Amino acid sequence: MEEIQQEEKKHNGNDIFHIKEKIYEMILYGNPQLKDFPKTERYVLAGDIRKTMYTMLEMAVRLEKKYHKKTTLQDLDIEVDVLRNLLRLAKDPNLYPNQKPCLNFHTWEVWMRKVDEI
Repeated sequence: MEEIQQEEKKHNGNDIFHIKEKIYEMILYGNPQLKDFPKTERYVLAGDIRKTMYTMLEMAVRLEKKYHKKTTLQDLDIEVDVLRNLLRLAKDPNLYPNQKPCLNFHTWEVWMRKVDEI
């Protein structure tokens, strides 16, 4: 019963607006961080992260407009998980063993907190 109430709460327009604002804040934090990626990953991994964040924002806008939101919420959840894995990959020192990771631990930690708020 509690899950159904939480599901209904997610469908409330105010919560969708809250999701959109959290995604917007995350993009404002994340975009400057992507400029510091090494040249080898600036256009591939950083581009994928940027594209995923913008896709999430687009889905949040679609959620505001749709009456039936379940499939779009599921798609947004998938994009959030993709972003988590891309950020994890960016902080992994084993991606390029002879170079520093694309993201330092503190930046990754702050960014992941912003993702978790969504």
